[in-house]
Amino acid sequence: MSSVAVIDYGMGNLHSIAKALQHASPECDVHVTSSAEAIQNADRVVFPGVGAIGDCMQALNQSGLSKVITEVAKIKPFLGICLGMQALLTDNEESGHTQTLGIIPGHVVRFAESLKDYNGNILKIPHMGWNQVHQVPHPLWKNIAQDSRFYFVHSYYAKPDSTSVVAGTAEYPAAFACALAQQNIFAVQFHPEKSQAVGLQLLKNFLRWDGRFD
Repeated sequence: MSSVAVIDYGMGNLHSIAKALQHASPECDVHVTSSAEAIQNADRVVFPGVGAIGDCMQALNQSGLSKVITEVAKIKPFLGICLGMQALLTDNEESGHTQTLGIIPGHVVRFAESLKDYNGNILKIPHMGWNQVHQVPHPLWKNIAQDSRFYFVHSYYAKPDSTSVVAGTAEYPAAFACALAQQNIFAVQFHPEKSQAVGLQLLKNFLRWDGRFD
């Protein structure tokens, strides 16, 4: 039986993502854990997150999970979600400029104030609700139609140093990276567990993925 560790570092309700993973693949052993040993022994790892990046990094560093995440992200199929994606980059403008894990080179920046759509209407921050995702080919998009809508809630977005790691983009109003892929890592800004059928399909794809992308 394949095992999946959902990393618990004391922030946010993780039961929704655990429940969605279990629904996507009932035969998998899904467990929410803060145990380094359990995370290291799992076949796959999910790194979710909500809240402020400063609090997130403080919790990860104090618990020792920063090191664990850095290690397992090199060797196992690894899925970062929302703040869990942002924490993989080098730094983040939030919380007075926060140093993050540096696993994917790049930065996380805030949407500019007074954003307007192409009709001149003011866009709210945070970017919240359903938005289309334009895919770059990757196994985790299998059986998901191009430009499907996923559910977002965020005020900051990723700007990776290299466009080669961008696996998906959304527009608000300009295009921004909302999915990143680097070797065995796939990370998304949106919430697949809140994105209905397409979100469940992405989770199902992850649970069947061997971590390779040739």
